[in-house]
Amino acid sequence: MSLWKRILREKRALVIPLALGLVANIVAYALVVRPLGIKSAGAADRAAAAAQALRAAASDEAAARALMAGKERADQELATFYEKVLPADLPTARQLTFATLPALAKTANVKFVERRTEADQITHASKFGRLKVHAVFQGEYESLRQFIYQLEGAPEFVIIDAVTLSQPDSAKPLQLLLDLSTYYRLESNGR
Repeated sequence: MSLWKRILREKRALVIPLALGLVANIVAYALVVRPLGIKSAGAADRAAAAAQALRAAASDEAAARALMAGKERADQELATFYEKVLPADLPTARQLTFATLPALAKTANVKFVERRTEADQITHASKFGRLKVHAVFQGEYESLRQFIYQLEGAPEFVIIDAVTLSQPDSAKPLQLLLDLSTYYRLESNGR
């Protein structure tokens, strides 16, 4: 008889409960512990994914709030532009250019020669009109340069569309031709 058989026979009261306990542990591990471990690992993965999704959602919410605040600020600035910067009507736009151009020319030591204006509506559905101004000035180069600089920095809403600098006769001062535009509201009581 072999040694293992003898040990099993003599220690059967001890070996059988140990073998049953080992089998019970293997079964418990296979049916309970391992599935719970896999489930808890899956839960940890899901929790990490949920935390990542929460951070992404918070970031999206912050971006949406910033976009809304930016839109509100842009709407306010646009309303301010329409109400305070943009001339209310054609006579106001004419007065703006008629008063501003000679005054700026005088401060820059530039001679105001002439101006022509033309008003038109941008499109048929537009609420805005455009006043085009063609103006001619004479002066020295530095004075004309200073005049353009002052015109660009003036608070009045005037856009320089074209600048032409010429000297038809070398005995005469430089001639500055400016094509300007300003826009005005066609309906003075609304945007």
